[in-house]
Amino acid sequence: MADSLVIVESPAKAKTIGKYLGSKYIVKASMGHIRDLPKSQIGVEVQKNFEPKYITIRGKGSVLKELKDASKRVKKVYLAADPDREGEAIAWHLAHYLEINDQDACRVVFNEITKQAVKDAFKTPRKINQDLVNAQQARRILDRLVGYKISPLLWKKVKKGLSAGRVQSVAVKLIFDRENEINAFVPEEYWTITAKLSTGKAEFDAKFHSLQGDKKELKTEAEVNEILKGLKQAEFVVSEVKEKERQRNPSPPFITSSLQQEAARKLGFRASKTMSVAQQLYEGIDLGPEGTVGLITYMRTDSTRISPVAQEEAKEYIATKFGAEYYPETPRVYLKKNSNAQDAHEAIRPSSVLRDPDSIKSHLSRDQFRLYKLVWERFVASQMSSAVLDTMTVDLSAGDTIFRAVGSKVKFYGFMKVYVESNDDASEPGDEDDRLLPPLAQGDAVKTKQIDPKQHFTQPPPRFTEARLVKALEEMGIGRPSTYAPTLETIQKRGYVAIEEKKFIPTELGELVIQQMIEFFPEILDVEFTAHMEEGLDHIEEGKEDWVQVLSEFYESFEKRLEVAEEEMEKIEIQDEVSDEICEKCGSHFVYKMGRFGKFLACSGFPNCRNTKPIVKDIGVACPTCHEGKIIERRSKKGRIFYGCDKYPECDFVSWDKPVGQPCPSCGAMLIEKRNKSGVFIQCVSCDFKEEAKDNEQDSD
Repeated sequence: MADSLVIVESPAKAKTIGKYLGSKYIVKASMGHIRDLPKSQIGVEVQKNFEPKYITIRGKGSVLKELKDASKRVKKVYLAADPDREGEAIAWHLAHYLEINDQDACRVVFNEITKQAVKDAFKTPRKINQDLVNAQQARRILDRLVGYKISPLLWKKVKKGLSAGRVQSVAVKLIFDRENEINAFVPEEYWTITAKLSTGKAEFDAKFHSLQGDKKELKTEAEVNEILKGLKQAEFVVSEVKEKERQRNPSPPFITSSLQQEAARKLGFRASKTMSVAQQLYEGIDLGPEGTVGLITYMRTDSTRISPVAQEEAKEYIATKFGAEYYPETPRVYLKKNSNAQDAHEAIRPSSVLRDPDSIKSHLSRDQFRLYKLVWERFVASQMSSAVLDTMTVDLSAGDTIFRAVGSKVKFYGFMKVYVESNDDASEPGDEDDRLLPPLAQGDAVKTKQIDPKQHFTQPPPRFTEARLVKALEEMGIGRPSTYAPTLETIQKRGYVAIEEKKFIPTELGELVIQQMIEFFPEILDVEFTAHMEEGLDHIEEGKEDWVQVLSEFYESFEKRLEVAEEEMEKIEIQDEVSDEICEKCGSHFVYKMGRFGKFLACSGFPNCRNTKPIVKDIGVACPTCHEGKIIERRSKKGRIFYGCDKYPECDFVSWDKPVGQPCPSCGAMLIEKRNKSGVFIQCVSCDFKEEAKDNEQDSD
């Protein structure tokens, strides 16, 4: 008969832990939080030191009865919720419901769900950490006060169903501000001159660098023509060759924000999907003969710290698999990225580096495998030696101009043998070929094959992708690992932002709400103020500040702002933009509406008529299948753009890639437009034909 009851949050976690602990333990799941503030009222007694009014979450009755009955049949109850503020709060609420003494050593925490980690954790149970609980309570109450005080105002003055929040409002404002920057941006002209040169059979490119010994930026075509004149009779001669060796260091192991960013860039995952799949990997996967195992450490963390045990295991694996030279002389230690980072947990890493992705692939879904592989490779690379590159810079004089050619070659791959971090604004390093230059020496004359001048224009700052927005919030100290994914979901559900080509744009509704917030609640949108509040919550967790005092300081000025807004915020009538199209069902005009994935048409007769349809965008290409219809841009139910024939369903042509409208010069098949981080190119669907798009610009952001 079992002596102890262990309570975790989820059935998957319960199943994994139950196998490790054996028959003396009953392991059950609380299914997340069991108590929360009521939805029907604010649930906070502001005048009584912000006393929260907790109620049992609807639908949890049967779960609680099961836990209560089980607790009466055992000698000891252990609370093994996740090792963070939310997990501590769940344990605290469970202790209250099950009448466990708050001085009992009932709390068990582990950073990874492996047999050894779980058994070790049960050797050293502790009391519930009230500082962690208070930090969670303070955040919950703070968000409740902001949400439940401002949202009714927005309902009354702007539109029903709106909401405001500390982190979500800042996120929307960042998107709003970026859009204003883009609209205000004035492009500036600039030029480049590329010389295609050769020596022997080898060809290479050199770019214009300086004129008469001074580095010069080319702003106009007239300046370019002046230089081209001087190059007509000039011979290119090598004036200087510099060769040097440089090192490149690996990126640190993942924290929550960097995992979300890299999964977006490399795998195309939304932040919410990344966290959902990571949760599955953390809670446990059935690996057949090995049983159910938690494959990664806890995925909500902002620490890059690694345990000595994991570091030693990585060292042995790297030395065995790649050779001793692939491990650095001293183990790598990564410092905190910012002073607010909490160091309670380790970085996100595989629970055992010996479980390489391919060895367990058959037990994982496609998404689980791809994310696990990303975590595994990043961690292994983070512990490896630096890469060594040989770089070569060659200056070539032609008349009174200097052109420069740069080449590099990987001398020692080091960590690049396993993984290289990507980024938002350029092609992935390490994926491109070595840019080799032919052997060149000072005084060598080279042949000129072509001089290619090219006009460019500076580009506005890029719109936020999910990865960019998470990075911006993290760098500003806004939010915490657990808040990024739900924040991005909320601002889309509320209709404050839409997504176009995986980038955020503010909607008209989002702009209206932000304008009201700027006028009446500027502190909520102030980055420094919000970051200061996050710091206050961290201080509560560390036992340095009293949670009631932190809330009092915030509420004093917030209450005054509310009074002013109640009196002075004017009611806004949102007028729908009427289209020329007529609803085929009721004869009313369609109006433009903004949804999660951009604009669409909706019948103005709503709610009597609920007809909607997408806005059709003709791309000016005839259908390659029926040759009668036109290709139009459409959106899937998930917001992804695709291309189809306007004669559908008579013609079933469909393509995820944009058809170009010209036949392949090699085989006559359809050409499509493809994009990567280097730019746009044209590709045939049938043969190997491929060329750069004529208007392709490769300027970085």
